[in-house]
Amino acid sequence: MNPSVVSSVLPFPNILWWCHSLNYNIVIWDLAEHFEKMSFRNRYEIATANGRLKMTVPLKNGRDQKVAMNELEISYAENWQKQHWRTLLSAYNRSPYFEYYAPSLEELIMQRHEKLKNLNLASYEWLKLQLGLNRESSFIFSYESETNENVPDLRLINGKNILAKNANFPTYYQVFAERNGFLPNLSLLDLLFAEGPHTLSYVKQNSSKIIFL
Repeated sequence: MNPSVVSSVLPFPNILWWCHSLNYNIVIWDLAEHFEKMSFRNRYEIATANGRLKMTVPLKNGRDQKVAMNELEISYAENWQKQHWRTLLSAYNRSPYFEYYAPSLEELIMQRHEKLKNLNLASYEWLKLQLGLNRESSFIFSYESETNENVPDLRLINGKNILAKNANFPTYYQVFAERNGFLPNLSLLDLLFAEGPHTLSYVKQNSSKIIFL
């Protein structure tokens, strides 16, 4: 296994991200990069009765600010936490394993984090715990004009212009598949609620089949 990989700090990273990051012992989180609007640095996608839905964490001073991820603050002007939880409950209460994960996930979502990085890292740690993974994190706190070419870079994997090649994306159970068809590369939450303890096996078995542009 390779030693480390660098990544943006993301909330509930998608399946594509996990398929690639599992090849590394250490995730290096870039807290120096500037927030990029329309990216997944403050959003994650789930499957609902109406199809794919982006769940967005609102930011103080809006999405157009040029602030390092280390300093970006969450807005609580509206009760987005309650809205997120109600949406997750509505979308997944019929999933096979949702009931098992719901108590600790609700507790996580309802925690009040001042900065976006803290929420994102907490979501990663929660998912890591559910998968039974034991690997380290390190951090980039200052801007580096050149990246170490020996360290793979996943910072683009959740960028607004990066798409998964979905032709061979292996299907799994989704509650609304009969209505919407299979929706690939959602947040790992979607896979977790469907596969439960088999989630890690799915990701490991299919990581070589799922690539990104």
